Amino acid sequence: MTPVAEDLREAALRRFNELGFPTTRDEEWRFTNVAPIARSNFPVASVVGQAVPPAQPGLTVTTLAAAADEAAPHLGRYASWESNPFTALNTAHAADGIFIRVARNAVIDRPIEIAFEATNGQTFHPRVLILIGAGAQCTIVEHYRGQGAYFTNAVTEIAAGEGAVVDHYKIQREDPSAYHVASMQVALGRSTNFFTHSISLGGALVRNDIGATLSEGSHATMNGLYLVNGAQHVDNHTVIDHAMPNATSHELYKGILDGKSSAVFNGRIIVRKDAQKTDSKQTNKNLVLSDDAVIDTKPELQIHADDVRCTHGATIGQIDAEALFYLQSRGIGRQHARSILTYAFAQDIISRIKVQPLAQELERVLLEKFQ
Repeated sequence: MTPVAEDLREAALRRFNELGFPTTRDEEWRFTNVAPIARSNFPVASVVGQAVPPAQPGLTVTTLAAAADEAAPHLGRYASWESNPFTALNTAHAADGIFIRVARNAVIDRPIEIAFEATNGQTFHPRVLILIGAGAQCTIVEHYRGQGAYFTNAVTEIAAGEGAVVDHYKIQREDPSAYHVASMQVALGRSTNFFTHSISLGGALVRNDIGATLSEGSHATMNGLYLVNGAQHVDNHTVIDHAMPNATSHELYKGILDGKSSAVFNGRIIVRKDAQKTDSKQTNKNLVLSDDAVIDTKPELQIHADDVRCTHGATIGQIDAEALFYLQSRGIGRQHARSILTYAFAQDIISRIKVQPLAQELERVLLEKFQ
């Protein structure tokens, strides 16, 4: 039994055929050329993924196929396949995936880990649906990795009920030859608290779309860290939609670019007409280590209410010359001093990760990169 109704899959395929792969003429994709993905022509391989759930009451972790009846009303409801061609392509090929349900008021005190492992020469369409009951609390970690040249096109949908608390992490460590496109869409209930951390370390061509729709009194935090080197390209597009009043959001994305790499940050905050008393802050900071690296950053505010407090900003800079001189004056070699300052820049995001084994693993990876 397929988790997505046949008519929905057929409609999504028709929509993808209408839209086609985006080009740099499309505003949302003008700094990211996906022609290498369109040309790759990797055959589609089946993928379910592995989930490591803690054995706790109130938690269900299974396949989408096994939970088809419960999943059906939610699949495709949050991640728009009508407007996003990659989401349409994923929906058309959603043969199976991972389904997670956290019961009302359940407190899952250990991380729920999901892992997708890709292999050379194939296309994968991972699909995850997460339903979190009112008053529940949980931590979710998504891992994406693989070996060789391949294409991962992932979609994650999360619906969190009133008063829920959700801590989410996505760790992307794809092969340097791989393509990775992912969309995560989140719907937050009244007074829900949602935290997500996106860490992009691998891949030749990467695009992350993250969107959250906030209800009255809810809060969303979006943190991100992207490291690119060589000819790598990573594009982060985020949308925080304040649909109701008295909601708050905070966003901090930091990037480190070296070699001939390139990166994009496009962060949009939407404040709807009725979303009075909105409080939102967005920041993008980039550390450029090479004269050949390129960053395009575009923080956006779309405000349709008058009683709000919203700020946004972006910075692009190199290693602070005074800080570098200070470390060198203390007997630290120039390259080591550069590594220390670069690591400190990234550590600001890593220090916000509450899952200690994950934070420690990422610290180790960063130290290796900046040696």
